[in-house]
Amino acid sequence: MQTWPVRRGRPYKEKLDPLEPLISGQRVIDTFFPIAKGGTAAIPGGFGTGKTVMLHQFAKWAEADIIVYVGCGERGNEMCDVLSHFPKLKDPRTGESLMERTVLIANTSNMPVAAREASVYTGITIAEYFRDMGYDVALMADSTSRWAEAMREISGRLEEMPGEEGFPAYLASRLAEFYERAGRVRTLGGNGRVGSVTVLGAVSPPGGDLSEPVTQNTLRIVKVFWALDTALADRRHFPAIHWLTSYSLYVDSMKDWWKQKIGEDWKSLRDEAITMLQKEAELEEIVKLVGPDALPESERAVLEAARIMREDFLHQFAFHEVDTYCPVEKQMGMFKIVLEFYRNCVEAAKRGIAVSEVRKLPIKDAIAGMKRLSPEKFQREYKSLQTQLKRQFAELMQSRKALPGGVEGGR
Repeated sequence: MQTWPVRRGRPYKEKLDPLEPLISGQRVIDTFFPIAKGGTAAIPGGFGTGKTVMLHQFAKWAEADIIVYVGCGERGNEMCDVLSHFPKLKDPRTGESLMERTVLIANTSNMPVAAREASVYTGITIAEYFRDMGYDVALMADSTSRWAEAMREISGRLEEMPGEEGFPAYLASRLAEFYERAGRVRTLGGNGRVGSVTVLGAVSPPGGDLSEPVTQNTLRIVKVFWALDTALADRRHFPAIHWLTSYSLYVDSMKDWWKQKIGEDWKSLRDEAITMLQKEAELEEIVKLVGPDALPESERAVLEAARIMREDFLHQFAFHEVDTYCPVEKQMGMFKIVLEFYRNCVEAAKRGIAVSEVRKLPIKDAIAGMKRLSPEKFQREYKSLQTQLKRQFAELMQSRKALPGGVEGGR
């Protein structure tokens, strides 16, 4: 046992650069917007966008030794859900119950505001305690908005000068103090022992308004922004992280890890996918005005490939026994196949093949079923999927050449 004032960060020897990702098994996070061990992330989103389920997924599957889950001002039934489900779940690495490595701080919405204000500090201090033992710790604060509201209520009772929207003037500095306690460090004790605290803070802006003070002050501090989109949630696309408004500032520092671990140039593949999705967003605006039939085949091919990227790669079903967790090797394999489909689709369109013909290819159903294959089965079938994709597009282009009215045949 140690006694420590929770509002003061625990000391360490040296803070290290965040070079290794904290793998979560969620494709949109690991492949598109990764977070480093010792990093900070904000998850803002309106009601019903899936913040809590996403944090639960992270708590279940993240490659962290210890999980500290702070339920700050949340509904009591959500904490009961964690307490009832986590003991039944097995840690995929140890085979033990997930509760064996989980610390829960339950501070529900009907508890005193002073306890709510203290709960986040308690959580980060417990995380630092385990970090000092050399563990990788992931802390989930759900939600920092309720914590800020508790600060506002206490500040009002103390008759302090209010700031923007009634929050205390020191809101930004308190948020910064909290997130600054994250990091990967060399600890004081032990022989060069290294531990980390990764902080994920959910933000619940009223009405989904991301311009309110808590969200804006949080975004100035954190390095990863997972923007949950109400429109995606309404379309039942989960995780509802929007790929155009989210970002990660750890991408450049992660590329060497991917090169060593997976042997792929992950960053260039990621950039290609982001460019495709940005192009789709631009084309969607034109489609709304004139309809898809007015687009040339090359642009319709981009729309088709981007739809497959969204529905068959970025979409992930949290309650499916296989799709709930996707190892990085399977993620990279799926990613490469979808991008290969995109390149072939665009090339076919340039040769005058209609996208309607591409839609009839059997490989599309095989790509849609990749997420439901177990990692072992996917590894066995990966080469076969690549071969099928190349063969079917080659046959399609060959048949186009053979036609009298084809591009080559008509010359």
